[in-house]
Amino acid sequence: MGGWVTDFRVLIADDHPMVRGALREAVKIILPSAVIVEAGSFDELVGAFAGGKDIDLVLLDLAMPGVQGFSGLLYLRASHPQSPVAVVSGNEDRTVIRRCIEMGASAYLPKSLDPKSMQTAIKAVLDGATWTPDDVDLSASPDQETSDMVRRLASLTPQQVRVLMMLSGGLLNKQIAYELSVSEATVKAHVSAILQKLDVDSRTQAVIAASKIATGQWAGVSQAST
Repeated sequence: MGGWVTDFRVLIADDHPMVRGALREAVKIILPSAVIVEAGSFDELVGAFAGGKDIDLVLLDLAMPGVQGFSGLLYLRASHPQSPVAVVSGNEDRTVIRRCIEMGASAYLPKSLDPKSMQTAIKAVLDGATWTPDDVDLSASPDQETSDMVRRLASLTPQQVRVLMMLSGGLLNKQIAYELSVSEATVKAHVSAILQKLDVDSRTQAVIAASKIATGQWAGVSQAST
């Protein structure tokens, strides 16, 4: 821990104020002088990185407004790979935990952790280590088909992740174009790139892949196009 800088910036992204408060207290015990930025939605998370200011640690909830499944984690790993991400979630499914680590999370902190364990986990991430609950076996042989899709999802650019999130939300190309302030032609290009990277034939298949991967349910999708 001797190499830590003193002006750490920590982003706590969770839509529950009480959870943010608990995480803020855990961080302040470890890093009393840290600048803590809070976000209660995906849009606020994106805004926290505006202005080019570095974030030294992100504590990310998997489920908050504007996020589906692993989309928030995928976006952060694509857009800000230099910022370590510790997922903080009420979901304690071991498959989900392994998927998060496979997608680039530095740690997975169940919200049921006691304060001391939470501090230990955060310290581990700050020291460059990977942290998960003791009973999570990261060496277990993964399902190859699921792992292949995880890697494909991880290859998406930040804007492609956002487009996929909006597709998952049922938005049409013109609506996505409006939300992202780009042309419909640009959205169509992003959708084509997403389909190619995910090796699927339709928007529907891409959405199915993105939704099922969250619970490790990927087992192929229908070949019916839309």
